[in-house]
Amino acid sequence: MSALARIHDERYVNDLAQRCRDPHLFEADADTVGSPGTYAAAVVAAGAVLTAVDAVMSGKAANAFCAVRPPGHHAERDHAMGFCFFNNVAIGARYLQDACRLGRIAIIDWDVHHGNGTQHAFYADPSVFYFSVHEYPHYPGSGRRDEQGEGAGKGYTLNVPLAAGATDTDYLRVFRGICVQR
Repeated sequence: MSALARIHDERYVNDLAQRCRDPHLFEADADTVGSPGTYAAAVVAAGAVLTAVDAVMSGKAANAFCAVRPPGHHAERDHAMGFCFFNNVAIGARYLQDACRLGRIAIIDWDVHHGNGTQHAFYADPSVFYFSVHEYPHYPGSGRRDEQGEGAGKGYTLNVPLAAGATDTDYLRVFRGICVQR
């Protein structure tokens, strides 16, 4: 629970666990349906990220990729959103800071959708740089270029919205020209 609670409200985590004890499907939000197995799957997905972090940080693995479902970048502090129940990358980033004592983290998120939950988790935090490349305007409607963080976190969020139909060349331009320069 402690790794989850660094990103998610404990009431939300406990409520999700309780809702999953019911044998019926439930709507977590307009797009997200939960089932009796949702809580266990979401905990395993978040745990996979922590296991990967431990493997890389201990030298047992040179790198890691977690192809987990449910994904995570839409999950907010106190609610599920966009098929996401727990924000796996945010949980992993905080774990890196807490358990592995890393001071600064960079999260690079490329997806057709903007990772609103990840952005919100670190929007005022100068220790995490959040870089997102996504189609805009598209679900969930966030990720404008002018969303750059607030307070001490101002400038630690960089959104690169792309138009529908962006190509590999467009993505390479963004990664080579914008991301690498940051």
